[in-house]
Amino acid sequence: MPSDVRHPFFAWIYPRIAASVEPLAQPHRIELLSGLHGRVLEVGAGHGLNFPHYPATVTEVIAVEPEPALRAQAIEAARTAPVPITVIDGTAESLPLGDADVDAAVTCLVLCSVRDQDAALAELRRVLRPGGELRFYEHVRAQDPRFARYQDVMRPLWKVVGGNCHTNRDTPAAIERAGFAISAIERFRFPPKGPPLPVLPHVLGRASSPA
Repeated sequence: MPSDVRHPFFAWIYPRIAASVEPLAQPHRIELLSGLHGRVLEVGAGHGLNFPHYPATVTEVIAVEPEPALRAQAIEAARTAPVPITVIDGTAESLPLGDADVDAAVTCLVLCSVRDQDAALAELRRVLRPGGELRFYEHVRAQDPRFARYQDVMRPLWKVVGGNCHTNRDTPAAIERAGFAISAIERFRFPPKGPPLPVLPHVLGRASSPA
């Protein structure tokens, strides 16, 4: 059954915006995927910007992308990836995989826009093998209370133009609430320079599912 997630304006503008900052984002993508091995799930693969950076130790990537225009671009990007990648339709809240089906899972700038973040993280925990690793690279709620209030104000507008993107989700807290143990987390502003967009605070980290 099709996921029925369509954001045509976002699907048109996001690849153009991403291209403008990709030289800065690429080191974060490489760090996100470094050391992964075995069968990996990537949720919200977009148009496949992570694909070139998967290490040779990964035997297979299952890339889930619900937006049809972005998924079509991801399928093309998968053809030249250094590891086997299968791009499929699906949503984070109802992943088309079995229990304990993957060795690791990757989320990259997607947990801001899923319809139900807690349900998505519960699904990630379900499909990960016991002790499997969750890698995450996300923009999040600011730790500065004033900037966080600004994110709260901007959220309704940003959701409309950003494909349901929420500017103010405390994603690390949600990851821990889902039962994952965060083993490493780095907080930084991205892009490092420029206007005070409500999506500047980012995290890059690793967490493990219960053994």
